[in-house]
Amino acid sequence: MAQQNSTLTTDLTQIGQANLSGDKRALYLKLFSGEMFKGFQHNAIARDLVMKRTLKNGKSLQFIYTGRTKAEYHTPGNAILGNTDGAPPVAEKTITVDDLLISSAFVYDLDETLSHYDLRSEISRKIGYALAEKYDRLTFRAIARGARAASPVSATGFEEPGGTQIRVGASNNDSDAFSSSALVAAFYDAAAAMDEKGVSSDGRCAVLNPRQYYELIQAVGSNGLVNRDAQGTALQGGNGIIEIAGIHVYKSMNIPFLGKYGTKYGGNTGQADPGNTGDFIGPALEDASGASAGINNDYGTASEFGSKSAGLIFQKEAAGVVEAIGPQVQVTSGDVSVIYQGDVILGRLAMGADYINPAAAVELYVGSTAPSAF
Repeated sequence: MAQQNSTLTTDLTQIGQANLSGDKRALYLKLFSGEMFKGFQHNAIARDLVMKRTLKNGKSLQFIYTGRTKAEYHTPGNAILGNTDGAPPVAEKTITVDDLLISSAFVYDLDETLSHYDLRSEISRKIGYALAEKYDRLTFRAIARGARAASPVSATGFEEPGGTQIRVGASNNDSDAFSSSALVAAFYDAAAAMDEKGVSSDGRCAVLNPRQYYELIQAVGSNGLVNRDAQGTALQGGNGIIEIAGIHVYKSMNIPFLGKYGTKYGGNTGQADPGNTGDFIGPALEDASGASAGINNDYGTASEFGSKSAGLIFQKEAAGVVEAIGPQVQVTSGDVSVIYQGDVILGRLAMGADYINPAAAVELYVGSTAPSAF
């Protein structure tokens, strides 16, 4: 019996080791990294919908915006030295990286030992969610700001299109934001506006509040959606909407919506609070101007955003994101872990966002007056 126990101990598989040698926890740390990235990627939708650039050896990145030029008739004998008006005009947009964004947790060794579930994996997903939430909120705020802005090209004698704001519905009630027919009409208006401003049809998308999104799905048989024949689980699972007027539709809890993030209940919204939602659902917009700690771009204050924004429609050139440090994970080890008998698990990200081409940004709003530019 003693010999049998000895054999079991010798042949024990250390599933956390790499190639049966070294640190018994090495692979667990890699598992955590993967979980953090998975949590981030599954929740950050803005990253793939706008222009993203990686920044190295600098604090900001320059985006060049070129205005339009014209065609002229040539006069025989005249030298061709460029258009007489000096076109095209060129402007720039500079996006600066905000301070390091982090989300961390301390995992005590004893708690991890006594826990009957995978503690690190669960914490890692929540860290990924936190980073993704901030990433999306800042990017969507930048797009909304662009929809209220004039073109960066301001040379005398040249006119370039700026952003677009489209009213949803005809009343002064917030409930217009949830009207399927009013939303569809706004989508077609937005598509026409972008066409008229020369914005490419490639990469057009919209981000709506979840209740707006599902309202469209419920009326999919009568509101003119391209895929109105979608049926069954595809429709009920939230995948029923493909596009409206060539605009792909997404849902997010991170767009500025009626002065909050995600959703708003009560008042004249027509939406009843389902109960037990807590502060997580529909938190108020925070101040995120350049004067706020850690922020080097201007994402606006809560008052500047107001309470009437009701969705975003944009093309990928509407905004840009620069990343100096992509989503990463760091975990303490060695002497630090021994001293504190646990590990600090850290997710980090260094990014900044701002609008680039206002003509490619459309903000939906409710009420008689469009939100002001800032």
